[in-house]
Amino acid sequence: MSAAKNFSRPYRRSKDQDTSRPARHRVVIVGGGPVGLSLAADLGVRGVPCVVVDGKAAFGEGSRGICYAKRTLEILDRLGVGERAVEKGVTWQLGKVFRKEELLYQFDLLPEAGHKMPAFVNLQQYYLEQYLYERCQELPAVDLRFQNRCTGVEVVSPELARIRLETPDGPYALEAEYLIACDGSRSLVRQALGLSFAGRVFEDRFLIADVKMPADYPAERWFWFDPPFNPGQSALLHKQPDDIWRIDLQLGWDADPVEERRPERVRPRLEAMLGKERPFELEWISIYTFQCRRLQSFVHGPVIFAGDAAHLVSPFGARGFNSGVQDTDNLAWKLAAILAGRAPAALLATYRIEREAAADENLRHSTRSTDFITPKSHASRVIRDAALSLAAETPFARALVNSGRLSTPTVYDTPLSTPDTASFGGTARLGGPLPDAPLVRPDGRPVWLLNLLGPGFTLLYDGAELPFAVPEGLHVVRIGRDALDEAGLFRERYDAQPGSAWLVRPDQHLCARFRAVEPHAIGAAMRRALGWELPR
Repeated sequence: MSAAKNFSRPYRRSKDQDTSRPARHRVVIVGGGPVGLSLAADLGVRGVPCVVVDGKAAFGEGSRGICYAKRTLEILDRLGVGERAVEKGVTWQLGKVFRKEELLYQFDLLPEAGHKMPAFVNLQQYYLEQYLYERCQELPAVDLRFQNRCTGVEVVSPELARIRLETPDGPYALEAEYLIACDGSRSLVRQALGLSFAGRVFEDRFLIADVKMPADYPAERWFWFDPPFNPGQSALLHKQPDDIWRIDLQLGWDADPVEERRPERVRPRLEAMLGKERPFELEWISIYTFQCRRLQSFVHGPVIFAGDAAHLVSPFGARGFNSGVQDTDNLAWKLAAILAGRAPAALLATYRIEREAAADENLRHSTRSTDFITPKSHASRVIRDAALSLAAETPFARALVNSGRLSTPTVYDTPLSTPDTASFGGTARLGGPLPDAPLVRPDGRPVWLLNLLGPGFTLLYDGAELPFAVPEGLHVVRIGRDALDEAGLFRERYDAQPGSAWLVRPDQHLCARFRAVEPHAIGAAMRRALGWELPR
């Protein structure tokens, strides 16, 4: 059994428990899972004080979320745990799709070189929680309070929320200018405010099993339609560290979720897949139902929702945890700017605009995947099977096959971006996260572009010297002086020309770019990106 599974989070009494009135904090985060801890770490590296409350005393059971996409890994790298996750995890980029025993086709999620982070890393969630927990302990601004169980939340005013907590020493309460609900799919905060999800619950059940076994299968994503070991259904196989393998088996809607979790029911299913001669141990078993649902609004006065507390998607496509961390990536810098007085409170409205659009994008992909994997009518099954029959020979049919469109970051169509005044090629997109690129420092040391960005706004400039002074607090990276583009990939990905400039938000999304930048244009683009041009 992994040490991370037994990694406890001790209870420590807080001075707030000794006050007669609820202590007030600027930010309180409910939920100490990977989404809540990512938000706490992001605020902590920006020096924003926050309190994290969670009722658990240990990390969650089972591997749960395991597939971390390249963009999420880049965010985790900015927070100080990305390299650790990659080192421990299983790196992969190749996926294979089978029908029965036939390989229909394979796909490469990152065919080009020149990126620090891989396409995907598989890592048990309890490891990532441990890494984020330890990172938060290093940040003085983060106050971790575990075995502090949320028992109630109320909105006191448009600027204040109150939370009731239960601890081993009894109850107490806190007040927060911003209360961030990261407490998962069964969010007590959501229930306390009387909020509910809208969307679809799909009539099908799936078995998840973590299996410990020695196996020489490659580190790839394998997905089967109608495999001989699970006829008429689907299956998925992923490799994890420590000789753990994730297996998903479709069961059908009529499966009894209690009965199907019994080891004596699970073992024969796995033996049919793996062979009776292969020894294995059952590490974790769970049954889940596909859901594609979200809150109508992620912001309710001083209460803000992120991760599974805000939206739920089916697990095929790895869109749950990845979109949750991207929620916090979007939210943290905006809260920091508002609390420091650098941005108006109206900036928070763009968290709704950008992340609700991202949730809708994920829900669309997840719904289409689920409809393809589990067709619910004769006509849809005939169309699905026809696409599968053609996919082995015809590339166009492969685009119709949907075994789970894997997580990709959202390109924001947002009022915070300054529209282009000139055309740009390359892969960098306005509103999207920056593509990474390998660079070289003047002393010959290699460095990655994303690691050169500052915690606030950054201006990338193609040239040795800017011809004018930049706004106070803006970090500048000069391509050609601070770092050299010897591989030519920066020029290719950004369609760079001498004198061009790119303004990057604190979450590493591109918010403005200029072929020939004027002095006033940078300040105006920063004001726009900070929300000063938004309606009050």
